[in-house]
Amino acid sequence: MEGYQCFGCDPNNSHGLQLKFYEDGEYVCSEWNPCGHFEGYPNILHGGIQATLLDEIAAWTVYIKEKAACVTAKMNIKYKKAVFTNTGNLLIRGKVLETKRNLCTIETELLNSSQEICASAEVTYYLFPQGSSQSDMYFPDYESFFDE
Repeated sequence: MEGYQCFGCDPNNSHGLQLKFYEDGEYVCSEWNPCGHFEGYPNILHGGIQATLLDEIAAWTVYIKEKAACVTAKMNIKYKKAVFTNTGNLLIRGKVLETKRNLCTIETELLNSSQEICASAEVTYYLFPQGSSQSDMYFPDYESFFDE
C-alpha cells in the first residue's frame, strides 16, 4: 500500500524491525535477530524495542486469529532477563487469552536464543468491526496475510 511504513513489519522500512510472522498452533510467532542500533546499554536490547516487539506480535495475533484490525488499549509488560543483541535470534510469540465483545487480550513472550523467557506482556486490543476494518483501517483480505 502506498505510504505504508510500519515500524514493526514493513519489509521496506530500513529503520524498522521488518518482522515476518507465522502460525504455530495457537501461537503467532516471529523470529528476529536484533541489530546493535536497537541497543540501550552495550549489547542489551532497549526496553522500548522489547515493548514494540511484544505489541507487534500481539497485533498480528489479533489480525490472524481474530481476523480484524485493532489498536492497543492496554499493555502490561514484565521484564525478566536482559536481552542481548549479540547472541542470535529471538523468538516472539503471542496467543489469544480471551475475546469479549470488542476487546481481545493477548499473552506475549519474548524468548532468547536459549529459549528463556526474557520479557512477557498481556496486551488488550480494541477490535474494529469487519466492515470498518477494511474501509477505515486498510485491513486487507484475510487470505493476503499468507504466502501462496
